[in-house]
Amino acid sequence: MSAEDKPFKDREEVKKDIRLCAWMGQIVIFISIGFAVLGIIGDAANITLGLESMSWFLLAIWAGLIAIVPNMRSVTAKHLYGIESENKT
Repeated sequence: MSAEDKPFKDREEVKKDIRLCAWMGQIVIFISIGFAVLGIIGDAANITLGLESMSWFLLAIWAGLIAIVPNMRSVTAKHLYGIESENKT
């Protein structure tokens, strides 16, 4: 049984998972923004900063798409946590 198939133990574990996923999503978004900034600086200065400007932009797009995964998990967990809270009252 993988970690994703195991049910949560309690509400605090759900909150912890939501915080972790949101935090990881924000980190990946900031990395994506950093890649885009490197691409812009490299293109504006007409220099190569390790990679060509287009490669930095492609990395920014890739990281932005990867950021969808933890953000969607966080949103789904918040939604299910809200439904459970509503059903308990």
